[in-house]
Amino acid sequence: MTDHTPGTTAHADHHVPEGLLTRGTVVVVPGRGETPATYTRFGRRLAADAHRVRVVAAPEPDAGDPDGSLTRFGERLAAAVEGTAAGPPAAPVVLVGADSGAAALAALLGRPGPAGVRPDGVVLAGLPGRAASAETGGWEGELDVRTSCPAHRDTLTRDPRVRRGSLGEPLPDPLLTAAYEAELALPALFLVGDTDPLADHAALARAAKSQRRARLSVVRGAHHDVLNDTQHRSVAAEVVTFLETLRNGLMPVVAVESSTW
Repeated sequence: MTDHTPGTTAHADHHVPEGLLTRGTVVVVPGRGETPATYTRFGRRLAADAHRVRVVAAPEPDAGDPDGSLTRFGERLAAAVEGTAAGPPAAPVVLVGADSGAAALAALLGRPGPAGVRPDGVVLAGLPGRAASAETGGWEGELDVRTSCPAHRDTLTRDPRVRRGSLGEPLPDPLLTAAYEAELALPALFLVGDTDPLADHAALARAAKSQRRARLSVVRGAHHDVLNDTQHRSVAAEVVTFLETLRNGLMPVVAVESSTW
């Protein structure tokens, strides 16, 4: 079941099927031009696996007040997490960010002092490179940068709230610098498509290796919208594996003992 709340602070909720024990809470932060509806397929898949999912509105970085905008973003996230349950949210609590949402999450969680929200883990998907933007020359070109998945292209095209041309708007350099230089005190999963034209793969590898508990997963053939590209089933499975690993004290639940492929 999905609920949509209208207004500028819109969010979409995906609930655990009746009769199942909630295994965790996931709050998704979209990226440039996206809306909560962009992540309906992703949210439903995680919810079907017994995770309470809420998709919030994309952040709006303020180049003139980067610290203030991050503080307000953290407060909004904390309220979103708290609103997922009548009592304490089901643990583990994991934040998932895409594009500018990933940059905002990394910058928020990596800065000193309270972040406003205290997750147990974070997924950073499609974190763009410094000053990365795409002059696509039109909507079809922007879709080509985003995804090759026909269903996702249709979702983006049919949603009147999707802001076309947004990938041509560079993110504030201080935000990206803070994201890449963040020292995350929590487990992190980095996700990137190997054909993402906005990614700085070398910088991502350095950022992941600099963290105490991080994994960088590269999705073969995926574009910038790595959570919603053709490989979305495998990517969702990678996220679920991360969630289950968090529940198991960062010990992988499945270990391959031998394989011939």
